[in-house]
Amino acid sequence: MERDKNKLIQRLRRIEGQIRGLQRMIESERACKEIITQFASINGALKSAGFLILMFYLNDCLTRKSDSVENLEKEVEKVIKTYIYSI
Repeated sequence: MERDKNKLIQRLRRIEGQIRGLQRMIESERACKEIITQFASINGALKSAGFLILMFYLNDCLTRKSDSVENLEKEVEKVIKTYIYSI
C-alpha cells in the first residue's frame, strides 16, 4: 500500500510538472498544435491517476469503512458515479 501511494504521488508530481510546462508554452506562444498535444497528455495522465485513486479507495478505504455489504454497495456505487461523471 505504501509503495502504491508513493507511485501515485510521483505520478501527480509529474502531472504538476506537465502543467507548469503547459503554462510556459502558452506564455511563450508556442504553436497551438503543441499546446493541444500537451493538454491532451495532461488530461490522459489525470484520468489515469484518477483511476488509480479510485482503485486505491475501493481496495483500501471502503473495505475498512464499511459495516455491512449493503452499505458497501451503496458507497461503491456513489464513488464510481462521482468518478465517471467527473471525467
